[in-house]
Amino acid sequence: MTTPKMIAGPDQNPVKPSLVLPEGACDSHCHIFGPGNIFPYHPNRSYTPPDAGKETLKALHDHLGISRAVIVHASCHGTFMDATLDAIASSNGNYRGTAMVEKDVSGAELRRLHEGGIRAVRFNFVKHLESVPDPEEVRRMADRVKEMGWHLVVHLDAVDIDELSPLLLDLPVPFLIDHMARVKASEGIDQPAFKTLLDLMGHDNAWVKICGGERVSSQDAPFHDAIPFAQALIAAAPTRVLWGTDFPHPNVRIMPNDGELVNLFGEYTSDPAVQKKILVENPSTLYFDVN
Repeated sequence: MTTPKMIAGPDQNPVKPSLVLPEGACDSHCHIFGPGNIFPYHPNRSYTPPDAGKETLKALHDHLGISRAVIVHASCHGTFMDATLDAIASSNGNYRGTAMVEKDVSGAELRRLHEGGIRAVRFNFVKHLESVPDPEEVRRMADRVKEMGWHLVVHLDAVDIDELSPLLLDLPVPFLIDHMARVKASEGIDQPAFKTLLDLMGHDNAWVKICGGERVSSQDAPFHDAIPFAQALIAAAPTRVLWGTDFPHPNVRIMPNDGELVNLFGEYTSDPAVQKKILVENPSTLYFDVN
């Protein structure tokens, strides 16, 4: 078995953002890593992160002015869900989460996850991170979680969006695409992959996260070449867009500063009503209003 690579930890000195976030702002894409001595990493993981537990995340959110979060269960924990569930349980109702599960997961386990605050299953189609899921497996899982009001979270590379679009549009539940589909800003706003993403956003069951500006960007911080992509997605579907920090930023080319990422969001939209929609209303619809 290949030894998992060690990855860098987050910037330990986030600036205080100049943008003041609305009350109830939600970080809709962040992770919990360990601590590994309490919540072990999966033996088949592709990377090993520095620990970044729930206390670290809470301290960052307090600094940034964020009161709610969606914990995106990270692939380094595999299907070991305890770190995510523990963070949700400690949040006084302010956290929800997404899960990674075995294809034959029991109905009882799905119900346990639901009661623990999970509202989606995440599928990772990024080929360098793990094996790509079978389309039939994805369809079956969507059928199983529909009755609980869940959705599917899809992590993919832009080069694969054309191939995956028929599968996504055929799902009986909403699907949420991570990180603006990881399009490459260097290929321009008119690149075919981004046009396909915009076409997808014309469908009512399609959602997208405008986080990951540092992943989209071909520049150094503050990643301003990601701005037109986020703006186009907001214009296409303002009620189906979410934002998150992606803290602690696994597998990034350049480690961002989380305070600067909040300010970058302010460049995506300066309209307070739209900011409230993306940070408060939209995550409530998809995560917090699902009982």
